[in-house]
Amino acid sequence: MKLPHLERVIKGFANGRRIQILELLDKKPDLSLLDIAGELKMDFRTAGEHTRKLALAGLIMKRHNGQVVEHAITPRGKVVLTFCRKLE
Repeated sequence: MKLPHLERVIKGFANGRRIQILELLDKKPDLSLLDIAGELKMDFRTAGEHTRKLALAGLIMKRHNGQVVEHAITPRGKVVLTFCRKLE
């Protein structure tokens, strides 16, 4: 793995709220941004920025379902979540 790519992945989950989003999507896949913001009681724009960073890191994927964008955790995101749980 190249260092810039590894850095992007690590920065992708180096935030408590982003880890919460990974945990949520692991339990409830295919949530919209509005659903994520509501479930975690966070501002819609903040949730959008966090999901953008998670997607850039390859930890979640976004799928268009009509006018709604659904979010799901990727296999890499599941590995990262397992790693984070082992650190607890």
